[in-house]
Amino acid sequence: MLSPKRTKYRKHHRGRMKGIQSLEAGWITSRQIEARRVITRYARRGGKLWIRIFPDKPVTFRAAETRMGSGKGNVEYWVAVVKPGKILYEVTGVAYSIAKSSLKTAGYKMPVKTRIIYKIPN
Repeated sequence: MLSPKRTKYRKHHRGRMKGIQSLEAGWITSRQIEARRVITRYARRGGKLWIRIFPDKPVTFRAAETRMGSGKGNVEYWVAVVKPGKILYEVTGVAYSIAKSSLKTAGYKMPVKTRIIYKIPN
């Protein structure tokens, strides 16, 4: 079982988490993941942002007007494969109104339908 050897405190406060969740499947490119800039711009200095997806699937393209055969094309960009229910971003340490407006703006930049979630720890 994994655990740290030494911690400053035995237990931590969890705090409230706000986030954005995908409602449909799709590919999100590394450029679209950069929508986090919108969230950080709204949050300013306070708050913490987690990016819960990582682009680990390469997408290849052949050059235009190329004949069939002679191998696979070069890697053009990388994507993160997203399924319904996957959390894309999480934000904590900012007011709910600020988090909601920043996540809503980031959701517009996503190629899949998203919704804002709000989790209260037990």
